[in-house]
Amino acid sequence: MDSSEADISSCAHEENFENELQTLPGVDIDVGQDNQGPRESSFDKSRTDIDGERSQSPREFSVDKSHTDVDGKQSQNPKQSSLDKNRVDIDGELECQSPKVSSVNKCDLDIDSEQECQSPKVPCVDISESCCPVKDEANIDQVPSLGMEFESEEQAYKCYSRYAVLEGFSIRKDFVNKSRVNGAVVSRRFTCFRQGYRPSKREANVRKPRQETRTGCLAHMTIARQPNGKFRVTHFENEHNHEFVTACTAHTLPSQKRLTFAQAVEADLSSSSVMEDGVPKLGMGFDSEDHAYEFYNAYAGRVGFSVRKDYVNRSKIDGGVASRRFTCFREGFRQKDKRDLNVKRPRKETRIGCLAQLVIARQPDGKYRVTHFEEKHNHELVAACRVRMLRSQKRLAAAQVVEGNVADGSMIEPKSAPELICIPAGEQENFGYNPIDYKSKLPCKRMREMRDGDTDSLLQYFQSKQLKNPSFVYAIQLDAEDQITNIFWADAKMVVDYSDFGDVVCFDTTYRLNKDCRPFAPFIGVNHHKQMVIFGAALLYDETVESFKWLFRTFIEAMSGKKPKTILTDQDAILAEAIDLVLPEAHHRICVWHVYQNALNHLGHIFEGSSSFANDLSSCIFDHEEEEDFINAWKVMLDIYGLWENEWLHEIFKDREKWATAYERHIFCADIKNTLLCESFHANLRKYLKSDLNVLQFLKHLGKVVNDWHYKELEVNYDMGQHMPKLMGDVILLKRARDVYTPKIFELFQQEYEKCLNVVVNQCTEKGSLFEYKVSIYGQVREYTVIYNSSDNTVVCSCMKFEFMGFLCSHALKVLDYRNIKVVPLHYVLKRWTKDARI
Repeated sequence: MDSSEADISSCAHEENFENELQTLPGVDIDVGQDNQGPRESSFDKSRTDIDGERSQSPREFSVDKSHTDVDGKQSQNPKQSSLDKNRVDIDGELECQSPKVSSVNKCDLDIDSEQECQSPKVPCVDISESCCPVKDEANIDQVPSLGMEFESEEQAYKCYSRYAVLEGFSIRKDFVNKSRVNGAVVSRRFTCFRQGYRPSKREANVRKPRQETRTGCLAHMTIARQPNGKFRVTHFENEHNHEFVTACTAHTLPSQKRLTFAQAVEADLSSSSVMEDGVPKLGMGFDSEDHAYEFYNAYAGRVGFSVRKDYVNRSKIDGGVASRRFTCFREGFRQKDKRDLNVKRPRKETRIGCLAQLVIARQPDGKYRVTHFEEKHNHELVAACRVRMLRSQKRLAAAQVVEGNVADGSMIEPKSAPELICIPAGEQENFGYNPIDYKSKLPCKRMREMRDGDTDSLLQYFQSKQLKNPSFVYAIQLDAEDQITNIFWADAKMVVDYSDFGDVVCFDTTYRLNKDCRPFAPFIGVNHHKQMVIFGAALLYDETVESFKWLFRTFIEAMSGKKPKTILTDQDAILAEAIDLVLPEAHHRICVWHVYQNALNHLGHIFEGSSSFANDLSSCIFDHEEEEDFINAWKVMLDIYGLWENEWLHEIFKDREKWATAYERHIFCADIKNTLLCESFHANLRKYLKSDLNVLQFLKHLGKVVNDWHYKELEVNYDMGQHMPKLMGDVILLKRARDVYTPKIFELFQQEYEKCLNVVVNQCTEKGSLFEYKVSIYGQVREYTVIYNSSDNTVVCSCMKFEFMGFLCSHALKVLDYRNIKVVPLHYVLKRWTKDARI
């Protein structure tokens, strides 16, 4: 007998079961629909779509090999409703009532919810196979078979569901037959999720139709309740008409998700320590939506991402949140807006389609439980020291800062709060000798006197710093009378900064020009964001060659012997002599910024008397790249302002080859000539450098200023990881460069590329593998010579911008494009300007 439920008419030997349930009034198929008929409703060999109908039969309801389509109709028959081997697509619930028997033969129903049938009689099952009772949960993993028995309907569902997952398909709760007396399940059918076919009427006006999943698969398992209260498999069809999913995608099956969620809920209810590790888990319960958000946000803070409140589904009954999704803030993609074309400063891209999320749904018990959790991100996570800059973490970070201030009783100003999170990165070996250097004592007395009490304060301060962090280093030079003369110090962060960006060092001695200020001399550089960083500092109470020699040797020793390639200083003969003795391999340049600052001191009366002198001097110092242009501009400036007899200008012009932009452009200077951050640095320290202030006040303020620098770098690093600079066009070369360069350097590089669009190739000469190009800006007379070597893809421009600044100029980019090279060669990408500069 080929049927999904037993036919009682063929089971005369079990009539005693009917007698026991003779008082039960009927059988209901509860799918939200009622088919009523006194005798019989027959739909033979037709496709049926039943929606909102009710049929009743006092005798029997059977399914007979048909495909019936019924929409909003009532059919009544006093005897029988037969739908045999049909495929019925039902969106609601079908309710059929029969006073005697419910018989279904190989039916194939497409049901989104659940079917319920109620019968006064227990179906008789004619099974020749022996029964296989399932007595415990361990047997749920067995393969279903005809005659197998289960303790409950749910146990049968779990068994079939786990079997389905192992095979590679999902199941659906399909037809159910319930008793009208007590509502107990009499029989139930579980089908493959590809059973039946989807109706096509309602899909016509849908903008985004659902993907087709149903293929009319006939695989199913039917169970029926026995007199002993157990459920027995009365029919089992394991043949499918579609391919199974693979093991790696089995977790996406709907029935597997439901099974996993149910198991997770059970685990959550049985364990009170689910939240101990702070990692979200499927089935985890929360008392409220806010509680779930706070938990996920705390987890995000530990991992390193920000949380966005995304989709919310509210109940139409009470308006409460029925379900909610929290996503990573880089979820999705930004929609294109026509207004972006007219925006001068477009917002940076943040969304890159990250799928990490947490979904919660309200359960009948009022709790919110995790129904879906995606842990993986498609982007780098934020480092622990930068987590507080995440948008969803700022409120928590502010609270922690306040707590920290209250706990230690410190009165830290808000702007210095970053000091709390800037921890020195890495541990460097300390000096292997006493901080007081007895071997390099000065042969004479120091030139400047220290204020009373400064010596003890300095020593106590440095010793306390070293106790807190052994990586903090300091050294002291004595004079002929064993008095402290010069002091150098550097913390671990400074040493790390030097290891990353110590190729160019600016030794700033501007402060020693002011006799009323402390002789402060910092070693300064620029990082990969063109921000100022400090490598170390000194207090110099003696300005002889011996003092500078000691300072440079101590600095190199503190930096593990690494020497700078270029050192920029003020114009000073004593400094130049010391550098030639200690750092003969380094390129010694006079910092052009120092030249301009010295000009402000020596030519102050000219600046005050003329409003245009500052612009003319600045243009003469910074703008001219060719020697002839620079000399002509210098002469014009002297003529206009009558400065031919000025001694300081005459002396500085003699050393023009050490500072003028037009000379030695082949020397890499990290573009420090344009670094005007020193001005703000000096302004910050000027008040605390006055000799009438306590030296500890100066050192503590300097520490706060340096910490502010570190915090600004953390901010830029965070912003670099979360935002991408705007591209001027869909250009492969720019896309690759944006992925490599830091945003600041990419901005400068993109400006060069924009200039190259106006560059014209005037002439090309070939000599073997060398190609010489004459290029110029459109409409301008001046030409640049660019030599391209096809054997190794090298390119050299006469403007020498790459040699001086570290990225290609517009002229070289034009030649590369002319040669159909769409990506910048790797040997023209300096690591110090890339996002990985510190790696």
